[in-house]
Amino acid sequence: MGNRLIWVDQAKGIGIFLMIYAHNFPITEAYIYSFHMPLFFLISGMFHPSQSNKQSIIHRFKAIIIPYFIWSSFLYLFWFFLGRHYGDSALKLYDPIKNFIGIFYAQGDVQFMNWGIPMWFLPCIFLTFVFYSIIQKIQNVYLKYFILISLIIFGFIYPRISDFHLPWSIDIACVSLVFYKTGNIIKNTLPVLLNKKLKGFIFLLAAIHFSLVFFNSKIDMYRSIYGNEILFIINGLSGSILVLLLCKLIKFPKILSYLGKHTIPLLALQARALTVIKFCLVLAGITVFNFNEPTKFFLTFLQILLIIPVIIFINKYAPLLDGKPNKK
Repeated sequence: MGNRLIWVDQAKGIGIFLMIYAHNFPITEAYIYSFHMPLFFLISGMFHPSQSNKQSIIHRFKAIIIPYFIWSSFLYLFWFFLGRHYGDSALKLYDPIKNFIGIFYAQGDVQFMNWGIPMWFLPCIFLTFVFYSIIQKIQNVYLKYFILISLIIFGFIYPRISDFHLPWSIDIACVSLVFYKTGNIIKNTLPVLLNKKLKGFIFLLAAIHFSLVFFNSKIDMYRSIYGNEILFIINGLSGSILVLLLCKLIKFPKILSYLGKHTIPLLALQARALTVIKFCLVLAGITVFNFNEPTKFFLTFLQILLIIPVIIFINKYAPLLDGKPNKK
């Protein structure tokens, strides 16, 4: 499935919108966390090359890790010179050296990534790609699935036995193989589902998802919090595939596919866009940011609108920052 599919981009667009919205702490935050990160891993698995090699890994490194380091360095400098002197960062006196280390470690919670926790996702999904590429090379089917399942089990067990954060979210990348592998399995099935079967699958998935999703505790993949692991997998898979099938069935606004094609700048700049909004509110005399639910939803749109001009600019002059290393 090499060609871009609009409905898949729209699903990514819904995912990135929900991620930004969830970071504004809405009442639906726990529900969104149940599937919005699995959705990205599953979609990435759908586009895993049939034969990965050194060149494909290098390409992914350029498209994911180089933008990660550039954006993270920028976010750290912004935090070092400005952000850490205001709000919660100023009260808790987060260590600049630890936060500098966090650029390279890409884990460690606010003590190491106060400049931009959402950036953890990029090194993690790169590792997921590398792990799956290595597994893909194994010829023996039994050995291949043994290693795949062993990595997934390790990913779930590790946070139960250790509080030490692994670099680049190694354990989370192992857990993510559940969704990545599923995406790779269904990549040829979903695009050809006919309308009648599509509606049936949507009904079935919705029934499974909404009957189970509220039985689990709040999920936070960055912090390796999964609640009940079985429920996490079922809810993550059913919610992710449900979003994909809805995007295939329903014609959503084109802006969603646009957002789905430009997730890296949105990931990197969402919090800084909110900083700009809060600064403008302070200038207007508003200093208490106790937003109600409709306002949180509106803020998400406003954050995205502020980032779109940046997306247009970097795609014209620095497409590497949008994960497009070969664009001319």
